[in-house]
Amino acid sequence: MRAIFVALASTAAMGLSTAGMASEMATVNRAITEQEVFNAQQAWCKALVDISHVNATQGQAAAKALATQIIDSAYGYQLGTVLFKPTLTVNPQTFRTSRRGAIAYFVGGDSAFPQDSGFALKDWTQCRTDTAGILLLGNSATSMGKVILTDKNGNVVTVDKTWGWVKDDNGQLRIVLHHSSLEHDAN
Repeated sequence: MRAIFVALASTAAMGLSTAGMASEMATVNRAITEQEVFNAQQAWCKALVDISHVNATQGQAAAKALATQIIDSAYGYQLGTVLFKPTLTVNPQTFRTSRRGAIAYFVGGDSAFPQDSGFALKDWTQCRTDTAGILLLGNSATSMGKVILTDKNGNVVTVDKTWGWVKDDNGQLRIVLHHSSLEHDAN
């Protein structure tokens, strides 16, 4: 807000008219709220279950099409590199900084990622988050907690998850950091 005031004050001081500037000025509020992060986490969970359901009812090709749409709308690959470390990846493809790598992780079927069988295709029927904390830093946020997944047989898998969020030019929250790992079992 201060930057806008300073720019308008400088324009007025130079004797230029500020009339009409407000109607021409587009402002995107990039501040991220706690509720936006909670909503985005819930949307991510719903998307994972939706991909799994589409795979079970319509097949892998339909699941891949849906996963591609979801990744394009939820992740920030169009903004640049996304720091994505999925749960069940192995070296040398542990990190997925490309859109293609993310799609392969979620739905498999990409010969460039032969170890990927499709994490989203594992017959998930429920997904929920248990957020340990959210760090809001104005135009970015980081959340950390657990994602609890249930498959069609009632088996539960819990993963530790950290997400980094920013807003794009349209004010849409995007994932730019996604780190996931299985809980440590001391046995």
